[in-house]
Amino acid sequence: MATGAAAAAAAVGLLTGCARFGGAETAPFHAVPETVSGAGIEPDRPPPGQAPQPPPPPGQSPTPPPPAGPCDDPDPSVIATCLDTTGAMAMLPDGRTALVAERTTGRIMAVPRDGDPTEFARIPVDPAGDGGLTGLALSPTFAEDHLVYAYITTPQDNRVVRFTQGDAPKPILTGIPKGPTGNAGDLAFTEPRQLTVLTGDAGGGADPASLSGKLLRVQDPAPGARNPAVVAAGFGAAGGLCRDPQTGALWITDRAPTMDRLQRIAADGSTPTLVWSWPDKPGVGGCAAADGTVVTALDGAKSVAAVTVSKESGAVTGDPLVLAEDKYGHFGAALIAGDGTIWGATVNKSSGGAVATDDRVVVIPFAGGGGSRV
Repeated sequence: MATGAAAAAAAVGLLTGCARFGGAETAPFHAVPETVSGAGIEPDRPPPGQAPQPPPPPGQSPTPPPPAGPCDDPDPSVIATCLDTTGAMAMLPDGRTALVAERTTGRIMAVPRDGDPTEFARIPVDPAGDGGLTGLALSPTFAEDHLVYAYITTPQDNRVVRFTQGDAPKPILTGIPKGPTGNAGDLAFTEPRQLTVLTGDAGGGADPASLSGKLLRVQDPAPGARNPAVVAAGFGAAGGLCRDPQTGALWITDRAPTMDRLQRIAADGSTPTLVWSWPDKPGVGGCAAADGTVVTALDGAKSVAAVTVSKESGAVTGDPLVLAEDKYGHFGAALIAGDGTIWGATVNKSSGGAVATDDRVVVIPFAGGGGSRV
């Protein structure tokens, strides 16, 4: 769900708790002399090439700068503010603008790296529990067809829909069980005509006969698509689903009863392999992958984790890095932009500790993988 490449590391610490592998392993100062003319000191001169500013009318003070608004965040890394609880992100082809979903409202904002966010679309959703709008994926031919796919919760079920800007969403896959929790899901295209879907466990043990707690593949995902193929089962509350465009590997994060997990499916495989686990359960969320780096949002740990893996084997090559820890609060989604920076979206309005400008989208400088620092 994210494009771009990540190269060498900028981070601030290591993930807490035990983790385990699941498989292979100045110029000098000069005072400016005062120039006296008659009985007074000459006014300050403007820099060369700049026209002097006219003095204010007699008795009037200079115009003060406008006051900061309630949604103005002084942190230059914050590029969007005053959103509702976020649920998913997807980078547009320009690599500098992301679609950012509000989980609880179904609103999708187009957030540029430089500029003001604008509303892109709005989908009716049921936000009860952890439901709502939790997954986004762009069509592989988005530049031509402008199709966006979304994983949503309705009053009846969890489902996959697709839409274009300005049009009503159309169902692609319906009937995914809905529960008091475990409703979040995610999406990723693994082939040009193949949509892979991660479903949550609907708050309980996944029924082998149901579509909950599964990894599904939908061929030719269009309205009226046939039943999906079950690729794998046994997933807990869904975190994220992301594909590395360089290696073709598919990465899955989920929250199992005893641990949070990062699993991998090789480009030519169909069986998930456990790559990393967090027994302290930091609350893995949405993920992004590029050029051998996997990043995932951490809700409970209030940070973003970056994991560097071998492009050949998928094994973790260094301890995961913790980015932006305790700086912006709880994160629910993450992606990698075209310039290699990580974008994180916060979920403070639902997880606690929200400030006046929440929820926010934050740009986190990053230059590459786990286990190294600059």
